Amino acid sequence: MRIVVQRSKEASVTVDQKIVGQIVKGFVLLVGVTHEDSEKDAQFLAEKIANLRVFEDENGKMNRSILEVGGDILSISQFTLYGDCQKGRRPNFMNAARPEHAVEIYQVFNQFLQEKGLKVETGNFGAEMSVQLINDGPVTLIIDSK
Repeated sequence: MRIVVQRSKEASVTVDQKIVGQIVKGFVLLVGVTHEDSEKDAQFLAEKIANLRVFEDENGKMNRSILEVGGDILSISQFTLYGDCQKGRRPNFMNAARPEHAVEIYQVFNQFLQEKGLKVETGNFGAEMSVQLINDGPVTLIIDSK
């Protein structure tokens, strides 16, 4: 699994001109799944993200987790994270998981986050979505499970 983590002040995702997910303070997660990813990968990344210390403490140091600051998560499925642009001009998406596998792992990942006590908003898997966010910092990280 590959996840782009963006600390945000506010964010939303829209499908067919309707907001289907929205948060105020927290993380926007762009979540990519590849063929060999399993529930173990989803659990590892949920644990990592829930405890990632990238929010400021009282001294202005990135020392607090999303759990500690009471933030929420906007989780967006993003197969294009596994786009290979090494050859040619069109990305190759052969490393992205088939939709039936990707949706299963994506849903398990979101469930693990919820079990940590986090509120998780999502887009619609496989839909054309518009994501808006105000990146806080900006803080943007890429995390892989392998």
